Amino acid sequence: MNIHQTDTKQKNVWIWFKTSITARLILMSALTLLLMIPLTLIQDLIQERKIRQQSVVNELNAKWGNEVLLYGPILKVPYKTYEESVKFNEITQQTEKYRKTIIQHAYFFPKTLDINTDVQTIPKKRNNFDTTVFTAAMNTSGSFDIPDFSMKAVAKEDIVWNKATLVIKTTNLKGLKSEVKLNLNGNTYNFETLPNTKTNLNSLESSYIALDDLPSEASRSFNFKLSYNGSRSIRFIPIGKVTNVQMTSDWQHPKHTGSFITQSKRTLDDGGFEANWKLLHTNRSFSQQYFVVLPNLLNYAFGTDFIIPVDEYQQSERAAKYGFLVIGLTFLIFFLIQTLSKISIHPFQYLMIGIALVMFYTLLISISEHSSFLKAYLIAGIAVIVMITLYSKSILKNFKFPIFIGASLTALYSFIYVIIQLEDYALLVGSIGLFLILGVVMYVSRKIDWQFDMEKAVVV
Repeated sequence: MNIHQTDTKQKNVWIWFKTSITARLILMSALTLLLMIPLTLIQDLIQERKIRQQSVVNELNAKWGNEVLLYGPILKVPYKTYEESVKFNEITQQTEKYRKTIIQHAYFFPKTLDINTDVQTIPKKRNNFDTTVFTAAMNTSGSFDIPDFSMKAVAKEDIVWNKATLVIKTTNLKGLKSEVKLNLNGNTYNFETLPNTKTNLNSLESSYIALDDLPSEASRSFNFKLSYNGSRSIRFIPIGKVTNVQMTSDWQHPKHTGSFITQSKRTLDDGGFEANWKLLHTNRSFSQQYFVVLPNLLNYAFGTDFIIPVDEYQQSERAAKYGFLVIGLTFLIFFLIQTLSKISIHPFQYLMIGIALVMFYTLLISISEHSSFLKAYLIAGIAVIVMITLYSKSILKNFKFPIFIGASLTALYSFIYVIIQLEDYALLVGSIGLFLILGVVMYVSRKIDWQFDMEKAVVV
């Protein structure tokens, strides 16, 4: 009797598990969580490929030229200071005074600094990885005012004017395409490289400036040109009492960075941009002159980053983050069809559908390395949608539901693609889309008899 009751109870439990809506939901949740394992591995694969891409891009950039930063020109003037000391002379048995001369340096920034920069981008490719580098032509002009030594009370005879030089600090010496020459008061001065400093900036120093060219009695104007091979960014430090910077480029995705915003910017007819900055010495908290050492002013740098807003790995990574949503909603579609039409779907069939959805991301990554992200997304999406639609035809034994499933997956993948492409409105569009999906699910599921399912569970 007990054995018969046990068998009957086990049979009832099995029947409940096969027919219960709650059991199906539990099974779907378990399968969804199980499929998160391969989805996580795919996200790790994306990160691995992304790191590999960055390594190749860094190598390309290093060979072509890295970031560009301009800090200069700076007038460097030596001056004498004196150090007095007292020593006891054991021979004469008298105290003697000694005076030691020490050469220090004063640094003076320009009164005006105008920089016009034209940047032309160049696409580069190695293996399956793309990057963008640029050539930059800088035309720089300005003027130096008469240096003021009154702060240190330096006498005129202690200023070593005949040893004065000009200093330009910059990064990316490898990327310089021409000799650095500066025209001061109508005369040309060549520059030589100095040993690197702790600030990771390279210093270029001119030959000694002729006395007639120095701004010792009146202002002196200067101009020079720099031509760079570079990548990633161009930045400037606003050392002029008045600094004007104009930048034009054919790049369509600029990101203006730094502590100072552009005075004006506009998009050119070819899709490039033009940006202008105007900064006064009152806009930043450092002086126009320094004694002994130059300060590190990298925190005041501003300019433009030349970035690809969303590359294929970033887009694939964002797509994979929606994998849980895609799997969950697809299972929900099959669950609603199964519940409302009373068609039986085996857990193994759910698993096959889930694996097909996961395979979408491996197809997406591999194809996008050889083509554009849009083409890769279309190929991977069509392949998975066709596979699941045909498979659901064999499960559901009709055409109506498979066509609906194919249309739903097409809409879902289209929705995900739109969210991936949007930068500023991704959250808004995603929230509205999910809200509409929730409304559709609530409307369709209103006919499901949840109370009957609970009563069956109580009977069992």
